[in-house]
Amino acid sequence: MESIKNTTTVTEGKNTAIIAYITVIGLIIAFVMNNDKKNPFAAFHIKQSLGLALTGFALGIIGIIPIIGWLINIIGIFVLVYMWIMGLLNAINGTEKVVPILGNKYAEWFKNL
Repeated sequence: MESIKNTTTVTEGKNTAIIAYITVIGLIIAFVMNNDKKNPFAAFHIKQSLGLALTGFALGIIGIIPIIGWLINIIGIFVLVYMWIMGLLNAINGTEKVVPILGNKYAEWFKNL
């Protein structure tokens, strides 16, 4: 019975989870879409995507610093794109796996969201 319930939860939240990874506007749309339904699968991926968006914002601020900031920004963007691809693939495949490197921190930081 639990696997049927879990499968239904994933199926219902899959589109919202995928939308969450498509730009910041998609993240906002997914957050609003999930506000009424409170689908746990979609909420998990919204939190992961929010973490990625905030990490990207922080990298942008670090990129303002000449030379060392630029290097950190360039390397960080490549790592961020890798994490984003993994998160999107997890949403498409219907799995609740955290994104590599910072995914556990995102889950911890946004657990009350």
